[in-house]
Amino acid sequence: MLPTKPAPGQGARPPRPSRPAKPPRPGNGHRPPSGGGWHRPPSWGNGGRPPNFRPINRPGWQYPPGYRYRRWSIGFLLPALFLSSTYYFDDWNRYGLPRPPMGYRWVRYGPDLLLVWVATGRVEDVIYDAFY
Repeated sequence: MLPTKPAPGQGARPPRPSRPAKPPRPGNGHRPPSGGGWHRPPSWGNGGRPPNFRPINRPGWQYPPGYRYRRWSIGFLLPALFLSSTYYFDDWNRYGLPRPPMGYRWVRYGPDLLLVWVATGRVEDVIYDAFY
């Protein structure tokens, strides 16, 4: 005798609903979609620096309470504390940096410069050891 399929309602299991996907949490390696306003020019060599960039000699920098050096990467979300005029670096032209696109700002974080999409805090580009 061949096995037969049970009739609906006669021992058949209903299909299991699929679980909704959990959205990834920022800060754990997930990179949110790009804002679309910034793409590093392919001509940047020199360790990821613009061709005319000159390292910046500025006085020491104090981290706010509770913060220490962190090596930010493209796609990470910068805390809102750093999205203020205290941390904006507006002297970009003097040091050979490109003008930030509308909605973006160069932000100093310790020795590094971060190009940040201000609306979200997303790091779009990084120049490590820009300050000495």
